[in-house]
Amino acid sequence: MNFSFSDVKQPEEGTRKKSKVREWIEAALFAVVAATLIRTFIFEAFVIPSASMEKTLLINDFIFVSKISYGPRIPITPLAWPFTHHTLPFTRNTPPFSTAVQWPYTRLPGFSSIQRNDVVVFNYPCGDTVLKTITGDDEDYYTNMRSLGAEYVHKNYPPAITRPVDKRENWIKRCIAIPGDTLQIIDGIVYINHIPTASPEHFEARYYVTMPDKKELSDSMRDVLGTDHIQRATRDSGMFIYNLTTANIDTLKSMGATVKRYVYDAFADSRVFPFDTKHYEWNEDCFGPLYIPRKGSTVTLDTLTLPFYSRIIDTYEHNTLRVVNGKIYINNQETNTYTFKMDYYWMMGDNRRESMDSRFWGYVPEDHVVGKAWIIWMSIHHNRIRWGRLFSAIE
Repeated sequence: MNFSFSDVKQPEEGTRKKSKVREWIEAALFAVVAATLIRTFIFEAFVIPSASMEKTLLINDFIFVSKISYGPRIPITPLAWPFTHHTLPFTRNTPPFSTAVQWPYTRLPGFSSIQRNDVVVFNYPCGDTVLKTITGDDEDYYTNMRSLGAEYVHKNYPPAITRPVDKRENWIKRCIAIPGDTLQIIDGIVYINHIPTASPEHFEARYYVTMPDKKELSDSMRDVLGTDHIQRATRDSGMFIYNLTTANIDTLKSMGATVKRYVYDAFADSRVFPFDTKHYEWNEDCFGPLYIPRKGSTVTLDTLTLPFYSRIIDTYEHNTLRVVNGKIYINNQETNTYTFKMDYYWMMGDNRRESMDSRFWGYVPEDHVVGKAWIIWMSIHHNRIRWGRLFSAIE
């Protein structure tokens, strides 16, 4: 076969080579689309903002959250700027999304379902309505309404902001109970289905500590233990209160210290779910028993049980709920039962005394679940890298 350069097809007249600017724009668009798909369907990066999960997760741990573990959630609010959440960067309250299009909750198949003791990232259930401070920070609308009263809130705050499910603040906690479980907390110990649960490896709680010399722990000893002094228990008693892990307790006992768990006595805490102190004398250490709703299960409703499920019925599952003369009406039909449309979960922090969790706002619906905390890829403390935490799996 004879071949010559004349056989090579030449570009048609008028065809122009792409400019460098166009090549960069196309490459940037491809990168944005690819990163958005990865962030939506495979994994997403988060940073730990608070001490509620210490010592399992520390402030400024940077983690990857697996969305394929439980199945990626299809965006409920698809019209949004890439890589943004509920507020446009460098603004106080400008939303980077539009609610003109809202898709129904759908989750693709995953590798597993949520198991007890999984560390889970989810949208804050009560984040559907928030109040903005003068600095642009979020405050919990429902907590303020209960503690301050509607008149004070409406007079002293700007109008409340509402957010769709997938644009509510992201929180991270440990799943303590799954659908169908019965949960109870007795003297700070969690019972699931009437069986006491084992604490996570790095679980942290408050304890009374009395050293042999009746003195406070030295700064160097607190550094070794990784704990902070909380407060003196009583004047001149030599007893102090510290946040401690199980390993800390063993260390202190080997030094001759007396260590006793700090728990609240039985009293009704108005901050605690279901916010009915007249009928439930519950607090963060004495709580329950409480049923965790499972999809398809039916509960009996009356004026005593309704506080547990009212938010599920009218907010999470979008029914019209009214109580008239002690009678319960759902979608204008009188009833004394309710069948759940979704699964629900109970989330708590490993640092129980410093955790605002399900004890204070109730259940986490399945459509709020973002993914499973997977791995710590970076950790920083005082501008220094915590090398020992890099690329460690989250247990």
